[in-house]
Amino acid sequence: MNFTRIKNYAVLIGGFILGAFLIAIAMNFFFIPNKIFSAGFNGIAQLLSLFFGVFHINVEVGTMILLFNIPIALVGWFWAGRRFVIISFLNNLLASVIQIVLPKVSVVNHEPILAALFGGVLVGVSMGITFKLGFSTGGMDVVAAIVQKRTGKSIGFVSMFINGVIVIIAGFFIGWQNAMYTIIGIYATSLAVDSIYTKHQKLTALIVTKKPDQVIENLQANVVRGITILDSVGAYTKRPSKTLMMVLSRYELNDTQRLAKEADPDAFINILNTINVSNNFVNEDLQHQIRMEKLAAQSHLSDNLHN
Repeated sequence: MNFTRIKNYAVLIGGFILGAFLIAIAMNFFFIPNKIFSAGFNGIAQLLSLFFGVFHINVEVGTMILLFNIPIALVGWFWAGRRFVIISFLNNLLASVIQIVLPKVSVVNHEPILAALFGGVLVGVSMGITFKLGFSTGGMDVVAAIVQKRTGKSIGFVSMFINGVIVIIAGFFIGWQNAMYTIIGIYATSLAVDSIYTKHQKLTALIVTKKPDQVIENLQANVVRGITILDSVGAYTKRPSKTLMMVLSRYELNDTQRLAKEADPDAFINILNTINVSNNFVNEDLQHQIRMEKLAAQSHLSDNLHN
């Protein structure tokens, strides 16, 4: 195992542990003790935990979050990429266990705005780190990956609706001040994620390489996306190269960068935001169909060669 691979594994493990701890710290030290609600399924878990508390039934928020993520992981196993789902579920499991173990104590007493900001930023940083490493913190992120890969569309409206319901319920039953703090926390989370990762669903990758054949072979063997080959020349060196252009989803970004670097460690990769694609951007179903057709063609060719 070479040094680069060891470094990549170390970064992955470090990001995995750090992401789980950041989520647990945000929930236990900022959100839960101040009755400020996180976005997505974490916020729903907080509301349900409070609901059960009315009937003197103590259900940990971490336990509720874990229960939500079990069926999501099972669905995602088939539709969102197994590596992504497995690591995301394990990260969520670790974060839930840490939440159950850690005390729930506010570190910013009588400062709910600070609690909302710090909690939101910590959650956003955790999400951004895990996205950059090719997995997520679970929950709505896995659902988003499923919808994105199955349909090529965003679930922005669904996320907004769920977060809106959380805010309204918090306002009616906890207090409208808490609802405003929840909005501040959710906004801080979105800003932190966007600053670390990307808010765009579709991206364009420009890969400048002197080993185009190797990079293309590695990409086409693992990512079902079209690649456009452009001639390019370095302005300073005057040396020729090839620029490979691909449009991909944000959930394919990490794999694309990794595969390109495996084939050409010196490849220069530039990622651009893509607002819209007019045609030929295939979803997960078409990708699966193309893979099956490719495997069938390879099997048929192999049979003919051996006959």
